[in-house]
Amino acid sequence: MRLTLVAGKVTDSVASGFLPAAARLGLDITVLTDRPDDAYGDLRVQGCDVTDFREIIEHLDAPDAIFSNSDHLQAPAALAAAYVGLPGKDWRAATRAKNKALMRRHLRDGVFSSDAAHVPRDAPYPLVVKPREGVASEDVFLVGDASELAARLTGTRPMVAEQYLPGALHTLETLGDGRDLRILGSFRTTVSPPPYFIEERLDWAPPPPETSQILDLLGELGVGFGACHTEFVVHEGRATLIEVNYRIIGDHCDFLLCDLLGVDVFEQVLRVHLGEPLGEAFPSLAGEATVDYVIAERSGTLTQAPGHLETTVNGVRITYRPQRVPGDTIPLTHTNRDYLGTIQAIGPAADQAIKEFRATRTWEIR
Repeated sequence: MRLTLVAGKVTDSVASGFLPAAARLGLDITVLTDRPDDAYGDLRVQGCDVTDFREIIEHLDAPDAIFSNSDHLQAPAALAAAYVGLPGKDWRAATRAKNKALMRRHLRDGVFSSDAAHVPRDAPYPLVVKPREGVASEDVFLVGDASELAARLTGTRPMVAEQYLPGALHTLETLGDGRDLRILGSFRTTVSPPPYFIEERLDWAPPPPETSQILDLLGELGVGFGACHTEFVVHEGRATLIEVNYRIIGDHCDFLLCDLLGVDVFEQVLRVHLGEPLGEAFPSLAGEATVDYVIAERSGTLTQAPGHLETTVNGVRITYRPQRVPGDTIPLTHTNRDYLGTIQAIGPAADQAIKEFRATRTWEIR
C-alpha cells in the first residue's frame, strides 16, 4: 500500500514516530514537501508547494492514504484526500481548528476575541495576543492595556486578541476514525508566569469531569478524524477551548503516550488514514508520568548537553530526548522553541526522579 506524507520541516514526531510506523506497516512512502533537501534517508521525496492542495493533487501517484502531521498543512492535505476519495479530515474542520478567529466565530462560545489591530476600547483587559494561525506559543503575550497591545503589533503577521482565561490548563488527546472518537488520555499543563506562556511541564492526569464539554465543542467544529491535541482551561465547572491542534501531541509527549498505553499510537493514526476502523479500546492507565522541559534561559551557543538516554532509577523509567545538541545556536524566544530537551519519567515518585536527573546533568549555553 502507498502512503503520501505531506510535510514541512522534519520533526521528531515524523522522523522517529510516523515514518518508522509506516515502515512497520509495510507502506511504500512518498514524501511531498517544500523542503526537499531535508533528511528523509532513502525515501522517495518530491518537492512542491504543499500549502496548495492543487500542487499536492498534481504530485499524487495513486496513494492509499494521504497524511500530514504538520499544523500548517492539515487543510491542504484534507482537500487532496477528499479530491481523490481517500479517508481524511473535513477540510473545513481543519481550517477552523487552525485559524483561531474562525474557531471563535464558529463556536460563539462567549470568549472575547478580536482582530488584534482593531480591539475596541471597552475590551476586557488583560488580553492574550497571539498569531491567528500560530503554534508553539510563538509571539503569545499577555497585555494589560491598549498601549501594551500596540507595542506588540510590530509585524505584518495576522494577530488575534482574546480575553485571558483563568483556570487549570489541560490537554485532551483523541483519535477518531470518522465514526467513533476515542480519548487516549489527558495532561495537566504547567506554564511559565505571564506575560509569556511557555509550557514547562505536562503531567499525566485523568481527564477532568468537564471533558464532555470539550468533546461537544470538538463535535461542533467537526473534529473527529485522526489524531487531535486540544488545549483547554477549566474554571468554576466550565471548560473553555484555548486551541485545537488537529494532529498528534508534540514535544515528545506523543512518545510518552505510546509508552503509557503500550500501543503504537503512530501506527494507529496511520491505520485510520488507511481507512481502518478503530480497534479495541486502549488500556486506561493510572499512575505518575511527566514530561519536563529543559528550557534555555539565555541566547548563545549550546556547548554542553546530554545525548539521548534511557535509564531506570528507583522504579522510575526515565528517557531524555534532546531537541538541541552542542554547537547549536540558541536564540531566546520565550516560546516552546527554547526547549533544549525533554525529560520523560514514568513511575512512582516521578517528580523526585526528574529533580535528581537534572541535578546530575549539565546544560551550558555560552
